[in-house]
Amino acid sequence: MELAIRAEGLRKRYAEVEALGGIDLAVPTGTVLGLLGPNGAGKTTTVRILTTLLPPDGGTATVAGYDVVRQAADVRRHIGLAGQHAAVDSRLSGRQNLKLIGVLHGLPRPAAKARADELLERFELSDAAHREARTYSGGMRRRLDLAAAVVADPPVLFLDEPTGGLDPASRQVLWRMIRDYVAGGTTVLLTTQNLEEADELADQVVVVDSGSVIAAGTPDELKRKVGGERLQVAPVDVADVPQVVSALSAATAAAPVVTADGRSVSVPLTGDVGAIAATAAAAAALNEAGVEVSDFGVRRPTLVEVFLALTGGTGRAA
Repeated sequence: MELAIRAEGLRKRYAEVEALGGIDLAVPTGTVLGLLGPNGAGKTTTVRILTTLLPPDGGTATVAGYDVVRQAADVRRHIGLAGQHAAVDSRLSGRQNLKLIGVLHGLPRPAAKARADELLERFELSDAAHREARTYSGGMRRRLDLAAAVVADPPVLFLDEPTGGLDPASRQVLWRMIRDYVAGGTTVLLTTQNLEEADELADQVVVVDSGSVIAAGTPDELKRKVGGERLQVAPVDVADVPQVVSALSAATAAAPVVTADGRSVSVPLTGDVGAIAATAAAAAALNEAGVEVSDFGVRRPTLVEVFLALTGGTGRAA
């Protein structure tokens, strides 16, 4: 598959600090790569190198087929970037911001205005088009920033923590817009500390820590590395927890474990066929024991659990 972004052995050092220790990335065209890692892991440094804002000290990288060092101007013509902080001019209106960016990209003024109006409608900002950007809410500013990043309809889009600080409703709106662009063939590299965001959007996930890649794969692949599915059972009466443990011990091969809150019991499941049989046997055993349950379900590890397991569960990782 054609790669929209490729990096091999990217290195960057600031004085005594090695920000990147040899990063490798391969992002197929029309997909989303989620770049995860704790603060200071090297995510933003990687984005700055790939968007030509920072030269690497070693390694090579191409974006949209162009070398980020030797063909930096070509790279810039084929990318959009929405950084951690909104890059729009707060004193200009939404329409003026987008029109200005269109002109800077070489569009004639009538075409720049038409493109601005098109994006204002697409990003649900038409009603606020005449207002100064400083009057926008956080979610509106992020939508305007994303609209600014796609004025030139770039084939590759870099989003550096695009929903940081947004409320859940605003995040959902932005996620839908990102999905729409990816469905149209745009390639997205997304850095985020919102693990739900990576789970929702990313086709592939790369976890970095201390400037190195420590894990890579689809969200499902990473979840399987940390641990498989588990059956979790919560009785209606917490006093029945010992009976749940006894029933699950008899019905499943693995040892049940009472959760930290003491209100439910969890037991690992192995293998597709084995998991189905174990779940059915557990249900039958609980029924025979006369235990009434409030929750009975198969759970998979979350990306949060994957992230904490891979990075050691440190405070800075959280």
